[in-house]
Amino acid sequence: MAPEYAMEGIFSVKSDIFSFGVLMLEIVTGRKNNSFYHVDEPLNLVGYAWDLWNKNAALELIDPMLSDSSIQQEVLRCIQVGLLCVEDCAVDRPTMSDVISMLIDDNIALPMPKKPAFVSRIGVAEENSNKSKLGKYSVNGLSISAMDAR
Repeated sequence: MAPEYAMEGIFSVKSDIFSFGVLMLEIVTGRKNNSFYHVDEPLNLVGYAWDLWNKNAALELIDPMLSDSSIQQEVLRCIQVGLLCVEDCAVDRPTMSDVISMLIDDNIALPMPKKPAFVSRIGVAEENSNKSKLGKYSVNGLSISAMDAR
């Protein structure tokens, strides 16, 4: 779900682009977006792809069924386009016609992707320290009141 829709309820053409980018990354990796539940890994597939992209290790994303070396450059292009589609700011995402052009024409130079939405997670140590500070309060600092009838 696009961040602008999840956070503010705003839906646009760029919301569909975000979903398309997630779908592209799922196809390339052979994994679902929500298949990452390990503490040491990013929150989701988008975060995992972003981390590997920044480490110049995007080839590790490729599903073993697609690991044929003759198509690695094409798959890397798909990863880059997917990351362009999931950028945090909707204005920065390409249009669908731009995406089609990027996928069809190898001569089009692709811009470097910017940080995608939903890639950060609170660390376990930080989360535990927050819980101990809050005591019996909820995560947002509000108290929980029990109402009893008279």
